[in-house]
Amino acid sequence: MLNDTSNIPEISDIPEATRETIAPKTASSFSVVRLGVAGVVIGVIVIAIIALLVRPSKQISEPVSQEVIPQQPDAATELPAESNPVEVEEKEVAATETEAETEAETVDNILGHLPYEQVAESELSPITADGSIRLHKAAANKFMEMQGAARNQGIILTPLSGFRSVEDQDYLFFDVKEQRVQDATKRAEVSAPPGYSEHHTGYAIDIGDGKVPATNVSPNFEKTAAFRWLEENAARYSFELSFPPDNPQGISYEPWHWRFVGDRKSLETFYKARKLKIDDK
Repeated sequence: MLNDTSNIPEISDIPEATRETIAPKTASSFSVVRLGVAGVVIGVIVIAIIALLVRPSKQISEPVSQEVIPQQPDAATELPAESNPVEVEEKEVAATETEAETEAETVDNILGHLPYEQVAESELSPITADGSIRLHKAAANKFMEMQGAARNQGIILTPLSGFRSVEDQDYLFFDVKEQRVQDATKRAEVSAPPGYSEHHTGYAIDIGDGKVPATNVSPNFEKTAAFRWLEENAARYSFELSFPPDNPQGISYEPWHWRFVGDRKSLETFYKARKLKIDDK
């Protein structure tokens, strides 16, 4: 019969070695624990992902830095003249140049003649045997060199006047003016007032032709062989004509009056003066 259990042995009757091993009930509890831990880990991961997704949006709303970075002006935008450093500097330069021009226009001069300092006696050297005519040492050396070169070509360059003191010029201007019954303007055309002569510097010299003394200190000197030689060769020795025709100072043409510009001091002495604007007489 199906319901007959009399032939089924009891468990206690089955030998222990042949009994079926039955898994303990704790196995199912361990599985539950593992699922719980996995859930916690997954939850942590989800929270971390959400935090990462939310973080950038918060950073965007926060200032990146407290430092204020000045904006560069647009190329089409010009700064006002008052705030543009380049224009301010240009204005300052222009103002300086204007002041210099004003000073040049009001330079100290008398009837077109510029002021010159008198050279020290210790700086002078004789160019004649008797020592009556002297020049600044640098000019004296070059004049004698030039004189020797001219002599080798049959030209006699005769020194007529070199350094003149303020006292000497006082006589030549005022006393001669009275002797010739000239007014100051007329006299200034051919002779500088004392303190305003290039001869004070020791760099200026009046030259004549030793073969034609009648042309000394005369416009006719330009017709002599000596003058023609000077025109062609004087620059080799750093001498130049001081008062050519139509000179800006308004001084009468003096073909006999030459000046030395062969060193720094002589160049500054005459060329700084030359650039100055002379008031109309």
